[in-house]
Amino acid sequence: MSGKTNGGRKATAITLKVALLAVAGALAGCMNDSEAERPAAELTSTPSLSFSPSFPCDQVGDGSIEAMICGDEQLSALDRELDGVYAAASKLAQNEQPPMLAAEQRGWISGRNDCWKATDQRECVRTEYERRIAELQARYRLVEFDGPVSFSCDGNPANEVVVTFFHTAPATLIAERGDSVSVMYLQPDENGSRYQGRNESFWEHQGQAVITWGYGAPEMQCQRTQ
Repeated sequence: MSGKTNGGRKATAITLKVALLAVAGALAGCMNDSEAERPAAELTSTPSLSFSPSFPCDQVGDGSIEAMICGDEQLSALDRELDGVYAAASKLAQNEQPPMLAAEQRGWISGRNDCWKATDQRECVRTEYERRIAELQARYRLVEFDGPVSFSCDGNPANEVVVTFFHTAPATLIAERGDSVSVMYLQPDENGSRYQGRNESFWEHQGQAVITWGYGAPEMQCQRTQ
């Protein structure tokens, strides 16, 4: 009897082990199925950015404006857009004398990096990119435009300002007065179209324009002549 009892206990133990192994296998299978159903990105332990600017991010300093651009999808996209616009402008500027575009771009990059001084650094960088893109598109006629349109100022036909409007974002105009040229950007205004440059401004409403030309210069009352 004792022999039969021991044999029965052994059989029971073996059956229990088989059952436990089956349960463990089923659980492992469920875990594997669950992992297989998860997106590959969730299984990757180290996340990677799907965007980048036109310059290598592994060479920028921590906390720099370049580092901010590398970590921001919109700013990276603006940098790539500017890179393409600059390349197109460079082809058109090959015969310019003296060659100024490359030096201007280096100066612009220096100015962009000065955005670390701004209260809202990201907004400063975004604005710098948008205006530089618009400026190059306007100067090198890379977008559609309207004009040129002539304005006679202060009742003197010789005091003429010639304006061309460009379909950029933000909207841009290039104004010429004698040998001087000014690039201006559209500003919000409830009473007409107002553009602002470095030291010049242009405001127009129904063919009448108010133009200032130079730092501290008085306003000129101008009439569209064509």
